[in-house]
Amino acid sequence: METATILWLIAALLLIAGFAGLVLPALPGVLLIFAGLVFAAWAEGFVYVGWGTISILAALTVAAYIIDFLAGLFGAKRFGAGKYGIIGATIGTVVGLIFGLPGIIVGPFIGAVLGELYANKDLQSASTAGLGVWIGMALGIAARIAVAFVMVGVFLLARFV
Repeated sequence: METATILWLIAALLLIAGFAGLVLPALPGVLLIFAGLVFAAWAEGFVYVGWGTISILAALTVAAYIIDFLAGLFGAKRFGAGKYGIIGATIGTVVGLIFGLPGIIVGPFIGAVLGELYANKDLQSASTAGLGVWIGMALGIAARIAVAFVMVGVFLLARFV
């Protein structure tokens, strides 16, 4: 099999896994998309998409992770989650992975609530903090998806314009 074909196959697999990873916390979606786009550029010998574009894509990858982190932190803090709520949400996310998509959606909320209850907050405050964590997580996912599509757009512009 020709080298360019192998690179295109790797690029396609990385992009598919990356787009799945935008909503599945177990996969580093934006990073996989970045790697897929680099492999796609490599498949064409970086003739159409050069290192300048790759640098922009790398910066967007870093920005996606920063925005995702800040969105989660904002949601948690805005709705009163403390240190234990954030730790609980993290544990809830990891445990939720075992239960598939429902666990990924509900796990962080339950974890944040349990963390806040551990910190001696009442059920209402703990539930509000859990909701904030969930909203922050949803905002982070939306930001990752938006940045991923911008990355693909930048790649396509560099490739075809």
